[in-house]
Amino acid sequence: MKRINLSLLFIFITILSRASFILIPMDLEQKDHLKAYGVAYWVLKQEVEVHWLLNYRGGSFMIKDSKEIQNECTIRGVTFEIIADSKSTAILTEISNPEVNMEDVKLEKAPKVAVYSPKMKQPWDDAVTLVLTYAEIPYDIIYDEEIMNEKLLNYDWLHLHHEDFTGQYGKFWFGYRNAPWYQEQQRTLEASAKSLGFNKVSEMKLAVAKKIRDFTAGGGYLFSMCSAPDSYDIALAADGLDICESMFDGDGTTPNYNQKLDYSKTFAFTNFTLSTNPSEYAKSNIDTYNTRKQKYGITKANDLFTLFEYSAKWDVVPTMLCQNHEQIIKGFWGQTVGFDKSFIKPNVLILGENKAANEGRYIHGTYGKGTFTFLSGHDPEDYEHRVEDPPTDLSLHPNSPGYRLILNNILFPAAKKKKQKT
Repeated sequence: MKRINLSLLFIFITILSRASFILIPMDLEQKDHLKAYGVAYWVLKQEVEVHWLLNYRGGSFMIKDSKEIQNECTIRGVTFEIIADSKSTAILTEISNPEVNMEDVKLEKAPKVAVYSPKMKQPWDDAVTLVLTYAEIPYDIIYDEEIMNEKLLNYDWLHLHHEDFTGQYGKFWFGYRNAPWYQEQQRTLEASAKSLGFNKVSEMKLAVAKKIRDFTAGGGYLFSMCSAPDSYDIALAADGLDICESMFDGDGTTPNYNQKLDYSKTFAFTNFTLSTNPSEYAKSNIDTYNTRKQKYGITKANDLFTLFEYSAKWDVVPTMLCQNHEQIIKGFWGQTVGFDKSFIKPNVLILGENKAANEGRYIHGTYGKGTFTFLSGHDPEDYEHRVEDPPTDLSLHPNSPGYRLILNNILFPAAKKKKQKT
């Protein structure tokens, strides 16, 4: 009997020693960084906890081992390692050392994702829908009607991209007013505004912006790219003013509207001035579109921005948002290329900057109980993405550090609240 008990004890110890975890490295060893986020999201959907190891091998993921997760990694082409329980304990011990800039953040629940986008838009018109599709992360498309009908209450995370909340149709009038797509966009938006009880598109977009503001204030996670960040703040600051010339809404503007803007209503920007020329592409001087090349000599060869390094143990949120295998990111253009740092509010964190051009490229802040993150530019792997350009093939860019910034924002809302010390 004693021999049997010793044998059972030996078997039990052997089983414990074989307990294992899956480590998904996010350093240069990873074959497909973008799909790795998709695996992490899929695991969360199965109600399995994910350890996000901040600053450990590029922000790796560690998950309790299972054959199903191994298979999912293999099918999606994601690099993974099977490590023993003793190894996982050693990793967590290393991370917990107060002398190292690392942290273990537990991800618990997959956020429900919505993308604000017109139904007629092609997927490649938006870098976020492009990468969500590639990473196999599910999302719903919603637009003005859904937001006005309170559908935002069904979501945790909202993305805004190729949008103009000022009602000026991206200020494409001068160059594209005769293009069929521009005319169709204007007809569609005017019909939508009328159906929702608004006299003008600008009035409808302002109402939508306020619904998004309330979503964020109530604890929602807002991520925004391209023309949406600055046009969103402009719309809020211009509440009660008419800043649209007659070719946009059929009548004139409020006199001296630049002197009447209310910056206390905005999320990220302050003290900016709006362009009063309807033929000028820029909406305001927030955007560095017209100054970065002429004033600072920015070209494709030197267009880069640097991610800031934060304390993983104390500045958990910005550290999560900056996880990457590269700290210097290739720049890319868009309707809004960069945010002039002169007009960024002092309480807003600059996560990534092009110091030579005095521009923030990646910024983050809080609004009420929620947060917002703004990333300038249109497509991290298409330097000068233009109207009607073909879509980016992300299978050619599976390790894109620029697209990783987008996906950091997708997982950020899944973090266990008590681990966030900021």
